[in-house]
Amino acid sequence: MKRPQTENTALRCLVAAVFAIILVVGSAFELRAESGTPAADTLSPAALKQLGDTIRNEIATGKIPGGILLIQQHGKPVHFECFGVRDPDTGLPMTPDTIFQIYSMSKAITSVAAMTLVEEGKLSLDDSVSKYIRSFANAKVGVDTSDEAGKYPLKLEPLKRPITIRDLLRHTSGITYGFFGETQVQKLYANPLLYAGDFDNADFADRIAVLPLADQPATRWNYSHSTDVLGRVIEVVSGQKLYQFEKQRLFDPLGMSDTAYYVADKAKWPLIAKGFLVDRFRVAGISDDPTLPRRWESGGAGLVSTTGDYARFLQMLLNGGELDGRRYLKRETVALMTSDQIGPETGIIHDPFYFPGPTSGFGLGFAVRTSPPPNTNWPLGEYRWDGAGGSFYFVDPLDDMLGVFMVMSPTQGGRIQLNLKTMIYEAMGRGLRKD
Repeated sequence: MKRPQTENTALRCLVAAVFAIILVVGSAFELRAESGTPAADTLSPAALKQLGDTIRNEIATGKIPGGILLIQQHGKPVHFECFGVRDPDTGLPMTPDTIFQIYSMSKAITSVAAMTLVEEGKLSLDDSVSKYIRSFANAKVGVDTSDEAGKYPLKLEPLKRPITIRDLLRHTSGITYGFFGETQVQKLYANPLLYAGDFDNADFADRIAVLPLADQPATRWNYSHSTDVLGRVIEVVSGQKLYQFEKQRLFDPLGMSDTAYYVADKAKWPLIAKGFLVDRFRVAGISDDPTLPRRWESGGAGLVSTTGDYARFLQMLLNGGELDGRRYLKRETVALMTSDQIGPETGIIHDPFYFPGPTSGFGLGFAVRTSPPPNTNWPLGEYRWDGAGGSFYFVDPLDDMLGVFMVMSPTQGGRIQLNLKTMIYEAMGRGLRKD
């Protein structure tokens, strides 16, 4: 059923909310010894109660149906609480096993999966994408040109250098999304035909390859389908479907039993979190119904997961690539991924919709903080991202802490993220400075 007015309004609210958040909440990875900022104290019981009261007020005032908050420090939960209901239609309560669509929180997982192949020497950050996906050999850049009639036809220009795996990981490929911005290229990415039919990762990568790029590679950070293309590269290199590879390398050994590209087990369908009607719409080709089987395994936005599953993934990263005696990535690989890869020395421009925000750079799959927000003592070393459904996570190596908030509320999640994040750091003595 088409709901164009409702969907357009919700999307505008989503983009505006996310853009406002990231202007304040950035992240970056630096070694603790280099940050110059001492570790903060843990959260007090009073501060934890205030966090819970804030979420309960969001539910009581009809902003969100429910959510789950987990704060974990030194490998153990400091606070874990379920709020409200997971489905406003049924009234079923929010429980720890609730399954959420995590949208762009999928990007971190796909990025880690790719880096396991880099460590094995099967993939190089400087490899051309066209080495694995031949259709990208013919990629062109779309340049808006104006004629005397006031029309804006696209001029196609050849690449000055190929798109690399590094570009896919740090969103400097020139690929874009179609749900924000008004350029001629972005409008092409908004065409519903891009998502038509029952396609797989190979089909989707070829569809992206024939669209013009928004910029020359390695010239601008532009949020994009790059991670979806990266998922296809993983398939070509590994000889497995993306889910099969991630299940074998990450999900099974980490115990992430409820993380997948759709919920196949009908017995678990009642566990799926749903938003209010205003928050149910398709974003970048991803349906709001995760029970539908699909061949497209979107490495950029397609995963479902639980709070516990995702926290185990984050704890592995916080531990420097190891969990429960098993190593998934080298410590130096995690450090590389969570350090700024688009700093001033690279000459890479920030797009007007630069979602990491002015206090942040971007690594290989994560926003990374390069300076604290004004008048705060927020730690250098935090890295994070969020999803279109409103869920978000952060990893704070300095304080040996991670946080996950799961919710299904695209129109409210960004505002709530800023509020909760601010409260967490204020409770740890990292709020507004008095000097």
